Amino acid sequence: MLQELATALTVPGLPEWSGLVALVLLLLVALAYLLMPFSVFGVKGRLEAIEAQLDEIQTEIRSLALRLPEPSRGRRPPVGDDWADPPPAGPRRGEPEPAPRTTPPVPPPAAWPDRSGRSEPRIEWPRPPR
Repeated sequence: MLQELATALTVPGLPEWSGLVALVLLLLVALAYLLMPFSVFGVKGRLEAIEAQLDEIQTEIRSLALRLPEPSRGRRPPVGDDWADPPPAGPRRGEPEPAPRTTPPVPPPAAWPDRSGRSEPRIEWPRPPR
């Protein structure tokens, strides 16, 4: 069975055992990457820093939430004298509701500049010989 695997993995131009050696090396490298601790890549330190930042943010949110007043349900906050209620949206009483547009508005036609007053030099080509 090992002989069949070795012949199936043979690299042309190399000895029969070279394919098997390459497969074993690839498996060892894959196993090393699976068993390698994450701290080697620096992920562990970065995760700890992010976790510390997250803890700081959570404590800050909790402290801000404690400082906020309780929201009053269904009541509007008191307003100053200069406040005016916005006008109601929609048609007024007794007026029919306008029909919605079915087509987009048509833009005005393009205005082309008047070219009658152009003062460009005339070029005579080819030039007459002197």
